[in-house]
Amino acid sequence: MNEIKIFCPATIANLNCGFDVMGTCLEGIGDEMIIRKTPEKGIRITKITGADLPTETEKNVAGVAALAIIKNLGIDFGFEIEIHKKIKAGSGIGSSSASAAGAVFGINELLGKPFSKHELVDFAMKGEAIASGCEHADNVAPCLLGGFTLVRGYNPLDVIRIESPSELYAVVLHPHIEVKTADARAVLQPMIPLKDAITQTGNLGGLIAGLYTSDYELIGRSLKDVIIEPLRKHLIPNFDEVKNAALLNDALGSGISGAGPSIFALCKGQDKAEKVAFAMSESYQNTGIAFDMHISKINPNGVKILEVRN
Repeated sequence: MNEIKIFCPATIANLNCGFDVMGTCLEGIGDEMIIRKTPEKGIRITKITGADLPTETEKNVAGVAALAIIKNLGIDFGFEIEIHKKIKAGSGIGSSSASAAGAVFGINELLGKPFSKHELVDFAMKGEAIASGCEHADNVAPCLLGGFTLVRGYNPLDVIRIESPSELYAVVLHPHIEVKTADARAVLQPMIPLKDAITQTGNLGGLIAGLYTSDYELIGRSLKDVIIEPLRKHLIPNFDEVKNAALLNDALGSGISGAGPSIFALCKGQDKAEKVAFAMSESYQNTGIAFDMHISKINPNGVKILEVRN
């Protein structure tokens, strides 16, 4: 195997109550990457379509993640990477994570899988840090592993994969504005009230319990954020109106996807997801800002192979 083409899915991070520790993987929304072996050592980004991103290896999230994995192995050859972006940068649905996760997944496949998917998360985080300013796994983990993921801890890295209930759908409204992750982190406060920490911890536990038991009502009751959302929602025009529209039309819960500006909702069943998507669209049209709507089942597999060439 000398060349591989892969699909790198979009993700929703935080899920309201799980800031920096929870994420889930989407179907049908994602980038494509082509990775090939080369006799020359190192990593080269040879082509990028769909986005104006740096091709310098050390400035590109895929390049940095790829360098991390080959440095660990000490191989005497290299790789070329093509990135075909379908997830807009700064969209809040894991654009940088898709590139970082895709790079390490593809290289690992071409090398005969020396690392497990869980082990690849650590390498992908190195690339993610280029985009956000810090290493975090709430997007790269679900992108690689599929389903829902919980990052229990970072030192050492401890990621738990959680199966999605079978009828769970995600709706994502992506406004055509950019909220940079670094800017979204800048509005956060270093200290939080004890009562808010207690509330958030209860909600996170409830969300995880609801996912394991397929208790959709419990999932809905738990999708509440008393810490991050109040500080970030002003960055997204009409956020409250869109969220309320989703909840009034039977969404289990709604909130900011990642750092924003995308707004997500979780729903039980495709019919309710379509109803919620229509309501969110109607609400956001008042802003005059162009947007995209996505309806997706939860992706159980994460990054996947599209084509292999020998």
